[in-house]
This record gives sequence, C-alpha cells and structure tokens, in this order.
Amino acid sequence: MDKKKHWENIYQTKELTEVSWYQPVPQTSLDLLKQYNIAPNSNIIDVGGGDSFLVDHLLKLGFSNISVLDISEEAITRAKKRLGDNASKVNWIVSDITDFKPLTKYDFWHDRAAFHFLTEEKDIEKYLQVIKEGLSQNGILAIGTFSETGPTKCSGIEIKQYSENSLKEQFKSDFEMINSFNVDHKTPFETIQNFTFGIFKRH
Repeated sequence: MDKKKHWENIYQTKELTEVSWYQPVPQTSLDLLKQYNIAPNSNIIDVGGGDSFLVDHLLKLGFSNISVLDISEEAITRAKKRLGDNASKVNWIVSDITDFKPLTKYDFWHDRAAFHFLTEEKDIEKYLQVIKEGLSQNGILAIGTFSETGPTKCSGIEIKQYSENSLKEQFKSDFEMINSFNVDHKTPFETIQNFTFGIFKRH
C-alpha cells in the first residue's frame, strides 16, 4: 500500500470533524507539557500531527520552537490555512517518519497515534533510530498508541496495539519509561478509543 497516497486521500475527502482522532482540546498532551515543565523556548515536535489542534494551543501558550511532521501534505496545508498568519511561526515537515532526518535536537517529542501504524519490525527500528538522533540529552518522549482494548484498525489500516508493558519493552534498549497510563478518547462519532501513553527519557 502507498501510505502517502492513502493519507493524502483521507485528508482530501474527510472534514476535520469526520476523523476519529479529532480533538478540539488535546488535554492529555497539554497536561504532559505542564507536568514535565516544558519551557516556552523548548524545541517541540509533533509527529503525525496532521491538522490536529495541538499546534494552535502551543502557539497560544507562547511556545516558539514548534515543528509539526506529517506524511500528508494536504493535512499540513489544512493546518496552515486554519492558522493563517500564525502558520509562519511553525516549522512544517512533510515526511514519512521512518525517512525523517532530524536537523535539530528536540526537547519534547510528541506522538499521539503515528507510532502504532508501524507494524513491521524494520519500520519500528527505523523510527527508534530517528528518535535517538532527534531527541535531546534530557528530552522527554511522549508516545500515545491504541491500547490492547482499543481499535485494531484506523482509517482502514491495521495498527499495532500496545500495553504499558509492551510499550516499555519496545523502547527499553535506549529509553527509560518514567510514566505510563491509559486514557479514553471520545471520537466525534460518540465511540470510545482506549490509548496507552508511555513517557520516556534516555538511559
């Protein structure tokens, strides 16, 4: 399957409120920024951010070094349009995360639901390598995936479910899990999706 083509089609044919991941206030992510004292001048990357509202909230809170990465150019175009003049304050990156070459070190690496689309070991290994290259020495890595009681597919694609323990195992060679929890996400269709979040630091 052509992943890029698939996601371009999703963003070309569905409205913001017609996708399951729609979240007007990404409260869990905002709480993590506060909990780990992420400073306004910290380098932040939102992986698979698409046209989510996290970037809007980050700008309102005064964060000044924000990058949003997504495989879909259409998703990023939509986010830019929504932000208007504020879009120029953000570093937009169109890339498959497994092909990404970080040019900076990020202090807060946020991924709510891109990682679980990687179902092959070689792609998971590539992503882990990208994080190792892109996360600063004292940086925080926040990964959200569907839990073992969550969906098995998203947008017609198989995903990989994680428990708190299996997420810890996946990252243990280079990262120490400092927190983990499960959280329910209510979709626009009034269904509930359960997520596993893992928060990591480098060993």
